[in-house]
Amino acid sequence: MKYISTRGGSASQPFLGVLLEGLAPDGGLYVPEKYTDISAYLDEMRAMNYPQLAFFILSKFADDIPAEDLRKIINATYTKEIFGTEEITPLRKLEDGLYILGLSEGPTLAFKDIALQLLGRLFEYALQKNNRELNILGATSGDTGSSAEYALRGRRGVRVFMLSPLGRMSDFQRRQMYTLSDENIFNIAAKGTFDDCQDIVKVVNEDAKFKKRYALGAVNSINWARIAAQVVYYFYGYFRATESNAGKVSFSVPTGNFGDILAGHVARRMGLPIKNLILATNENDVLEEFFRTGVYRPRKGSEVAATSSPSMDISKASNFERYVFDLVGRDPARMKALWTDLKEKGAFDISGSADFARLQKDGFAAGRSTHADRIGTIRSIYETYNVLIDPHTADCVTTGLKHREPGVPLICLETALPAKFAATIREAIGHEPELPARYRGLAEGRERFDVLDADADAVKAFISARA
Repeated sequence: MKYISTRGGSASQPFLGVLLEGLAPDGGLYVPEKYTDISAYLDEMRAMNYPQLAFFILSKFADDIPAEDLRKIINATYTKEIFGTEEITPLRKLEDGLYILGLSEGPTLAFKDIALQLLGRLFEYALQKNNRELNILGATSGDTGSSAEYALRGRRGVRVFMLSPLGRMSDFQRRQMYTLSDENIFNIAAKGTFDDCQDIVKVVNEDAKFKKRYALGAVNSINWARIAAQVVYYFYGYFRATESNAGKVSFSVPTGNFGDILAGHVARRMGLPIKNLILATNENDVLEEFFRTGVYRPRKGSEVAATSSPSMDISKASNFERYVFDLVGRDPARMKALWTDLKEKGAFDISGSADFARLQKDGFAAGRSTHADRIGTIRSIYETYNVLIDPHTADCVTTGLKHREPGVPLICLETALPAKFAATIREAIGHEPELPARYRGLAEGRERFDVLDADADAVKAFISARA
């Protein structure tokens, strides 16, 4: 399996070649040259447990890692000790045809643990193999940061520099990151929005000399290994929600950076029987607008609302480029034209084009929800099923139910455990969610972070002084 850039200007590379890179040298994102169709193996895959399924799928993406090495990495990652259950991503049935896929059983209580626990081990493996060190520069709107830091804390050869928007995370999310004291973890609170943080990561990575000198890598979902790892739980959820491979299911996916739902798109390209991928946004509805109108117009920082589902307070979805690359038939010239419009005009418009006609047939649905919707859905799910969900999962359920079809099972992807968003849960049901025992002392921990302007040069100077 070789990987190419969405911008068409970089040489193809194997999996280990792109694992430590992040952005391609031409500024694009790495994608597989082609998706491997595994639909002929669905019956065989149905009987697999999670680690077996993960090995079967990931071996198609990482065929330059010896099979036994990859199997050891996967088996060390997906364990009951790390995820609290042998199922890893347990499927919870609310009623006939309606499910929540539990993705938040890992160390930081968020779905990003599924991929990042694996990524931490893959990084360590690749660095030891090549006697290298790596400086991770990432951006988080709440959950990626803690998941990455818990996966990489103390790992040999890796330092983590994590940007987060000052004052725009929940108290739990902030404390979970900032109370870590490991010497290889550096938290940077930027005076701006998540989009500002993400822009800084891209600007710094586009400085080829700086990137090479400080061996910069990525843990954000621009890293292909994260997307590949997330493909697995789409297959796992499908097999647990169905009795045979004859029918299709729909997935509702809370969406900020487009990585989680992109994994569903990849799973469908690999042969998973998916009817619809339902994209759920909050008030920051740039992606909902695109799927409805064909216009992609990221908002300026001042237009990005701070909401009660903060991990989705994102305007510029970094993984969206990978989907558009497929949508336009993997045409680098077309990609260049669209991204030139985006840079020069602040938007691009495919309405009325053949691209938009394909979009409308591509099996996506989209919707947005508000704070009032989230509160109502959290309360309703709790009162009806005695199940408590977090506000991002509430966005997912709200939009998913609007697009639910008779006879088609609907699987809603969980984002995080409710404990991470106590204030919103208290507003919805009148009391705070139970806090897992291992986090009950979190509020007493000393927070350790540095505040910087949302400026790429300031971040470069910070890294230079510590790397």
